[in-house]
Amino acid sequence: MRIRHWKRWLIGGAILVVLAVVGGPFVYIHFVEGSAPAPLSLSNSPGVAASPGATAAAIASVDGSWKVASGSQVGYRVSEILFGQSHVAVGRTSSIQGSFVLNGTTVESGSFTADMRMVTSDQSRRDEQFNGRIMETSTYPTGTFVLDGPVELGSLPADGVTRTVRVSGTLTLHGTKRRVTFELSGRRTGSKLQVSGSIPITFADWNIPDPSFGPISTQDHGTLEFLLTFTHA
Repeated sequence: MRIRHWKRWLIGGAILVVLAVVGGPFVYIHFVEGSAPAPLSLSNSPGVAASPGATAAAIASVDGSWKVASGSQVGYRVSEILFGQSHVAVGRTSSIQGSFVLNGTTVESGSFTADMRMVTSDQSRRDEQFNGRIMETSTYPTGTFVLDGPVELGSLPADGVTRTVRVSGTLTLHGTKRRVTFELSGRRTGSKLQVSGSIPITFADWNIPDPSFGPISTQDHGTLEFLLTFTHA
């Protein structure tokens, strides 16, 4: 009887351990940490209003330089696994500078810089890993993107209409430069412009170390996403 009693305790203890290992992360991810924010995109953005006092002539004239304005964001999206439980990690920054030049229906040039030291997520421990061994932001404090050449829009979209074009440029992350091509969606609302897009990032291509740490493992790739608002410079 004592042996059976001991076996029942042993089996019960094993079950509790399994529940703690599997159930603990499930509760933490789904009830404590919560869902990741939606991807940055025009479809998730309410748009921007025209600046107070903007004249019809100013709104109609789109030629010239457009600079990054407040409300802009850029960041990463990476899938994580904690003891078999999937979760999406998201980090973002609004510390962005840059501009592009529009002439008629052609974007002639454009360059943008994000302060990688200002990227934050909902977990300080993740941010410490990001700034430290993963992105080494003290050594590589910025990420940049520069258009390779002119982008022909074909025609300017009407106010509030979204247009999607394919663009190419040089993306620099972690001190490594690579050419990327991706789709960019743009929308004009009054005197402001918004653009959004995402770029798949395979970490090894930019010499970025495996982001996995502790009990958390990640895929070997993630997504760089952005939603930028521009004003006429």
